[in-house]
Amino acid sequence: MTVTQHRTDPRPGAPAPHPTHEVTNQAPPRKDLDEYGTNLPLTEAVHAFGAAWHGPELHEIGALVGSGHFQAATELAHTSPPVLRTHDRYGNRVDEIDFHPAYHEIIGAAVAHGTHTAGWADPKPGAAVARAASFMLFAQIEPGHACPMSMSHAVVPVLQRDPDVGRDWLPGLFSRAYDPRLIAPGEKSGLTFGMGMTEKQGGSDVRANTTRAVPLASDPEGRAHLLTGHKWFFSAPQSDAFLVLAQAEAGLTCFLVPRVLADGTRNTVRIQRLKNKLGNKSNASSEVEFDGTWAVRVGEPGRGVPTIIEMVNHTRLDCVLGTTAGMRQSVSEAIWHAQHRSAFGARLVDQPAMTAVLADLALETEAATWTSLRLAHAYESGSGESEEMFRRLATAVSKYWICKRGPHHAYEALECLGGNGYTEDWPLARRYREQPVMAVWEGSGNVIALDVLRGIGRTPRSLDAFWAELETTAGASSVLDAHVRRVRRELTEDLRDPLAAQTRARASVEGMALALQASLMLRHAPAASAEAFVAARLGEGRGHQYGILPRGTDAAAIVTRHSGTGGREPVG
Repeated sequence: MTVTQHRTDPRPGAPAPHPTHEVTNQAPPRKDLDEYGTNLPLTEAVHAFGAAWHGPELHEIGALVGSGHFQAATELAHTSPPVLRTHDRYGNRVDEIDFHPAYHEIIGAAVAHGTHTAGWADPKPGAAVARAASFMLFAQIEPGHACPMSMSHAVVPVLQRDPDVGRDWLPGLFSRAYDPRLIAPGEKSGLTFGMGMTEKQGGSDVRANTTRAVPLASDPEGRAHLLTGHKWFFSAPQSDAFLVLAQAEAGLTCFLVPRVLADGTRNTVRIQRLKNKLGNKSNASSEVEFDGTWAVRVGEPGRGVPTIIEMVNHTRLDCVLGTTAGMRQSVSEAIWHAQHRSAFGARLVDQPAMTAVLADLALETEAATWTSLRLAHAYESGSGESEEMFRRLATAVSKYWICKRGPHHAYEALECLGGNGYTEDWPLARRYREQPVMAVWEGSGNVIALDVLRGIGRTPRSLDAFWAELETTAGASSVLDAHVRRVRRELTEDLRDPLAAQTRARASVEGMALALQASLMLRHAPAASAEAFVAARLGEGRGHQYGILPRGTDAAAIVTRHSGTGGREPVG
């Protein structure tokens, strides 16, 4: 508890300090902490999935993002959002976006720590998990910059599959230097990527896109095209290049659009406006027009969706990571407030009803953390066919469920702060507006749930790999075993009837996601936490709101574990 005293005037006869100017019973700022070292589930998951070697740098990142300076920069980046300048004062089209210097500072630090492409640049064992943990720490405090970081990461495997294009771009992507200048890509010290898939008439139905691609006659290889069309959501338009979809002679095809051409002239990427978004204010999202815009084909003609889908899968993983990072911020702020605020004769954290809510929020966060790092582990280089099959389904399943849980989780944490939480002076109002973007981006709920069904139909082995993952905890919990049997039985029945399968797609995916989370908690979390999670999410007495835990749950111990004082990082 902090008390700010009115300074006493030493002059004789000076008036006494006014009692209403004293500030009592308010939590101090939660700052100057190591956000990695205080996050036990994250540190344990990093060790469990083979990235313990990255611990020193993660502690460095944790101290950086937990600092008061970084938090102040975050505030500036969001309260001073990017501004579009379509023309200069002479009337020349420039299409430039001005960011507050704080945004450049944040994204520069994230690039320096490899949150974009470190896992690809040095693909040693544990590299994907290490990069995921780094990404999560930065996104926990400032989520807006995570969009270009995610897309820069996700584009790498697409470019690696097309080395004729990739050799010009991969070295800049692998750089740890951040260079926001609008100059020729070959002259830059580092590169970032964006993406433009959707159009106003089709949205998620990208096959309805109308952007046209006409081959450039002067290119004997048939790679170069000129694009004409309009993109409804064009992410991170300040980036150096973008993957887009357009209708070519062979059908929908994937293209790389540079923002500045190799000779230094600006490509025709006309930014129509920046989106006025609910949240994600520090990041620019836009509508753009292509009008004879130079582009180079990536992948096979007419195979645009299969080409770009690998990028989409990696950005879906980052939606899971980003939502989980937001959950960590939410529960950390809620616990911190409850530890320093008193009401009705006791600290909030010691009030049983509040303790139960905080513990339940913590369980949700821990289950998401183990799921996030398990997924990242499945993306390790050379992980093998079984892991590839597992991640095909598990990424979409987890993206659906965890991203759906994010907004409600943020709201409940916000409520723990009462009126303070509802004001923009505390970070949870911003987090509450931020969390829905991960559920919408790269496929909203129905799109993802139906993608799971399509994935099962196209690659039945992916479903086998998913069930095999759950078999690792068969017999550990009768409640989980019964849940898995029911989900498998109902899914099998639904798949025989396409109408039933689509109608119940959300129910199927929710059941699969909860089974995966429960299995991971039983494998990795403390036994008391795992048992409480299984009972609260799958048991007969489960509730619909946070704070409804089974009888006998040691809620105080769960809260202590997530407060940053309940243990220490594993060794080795």
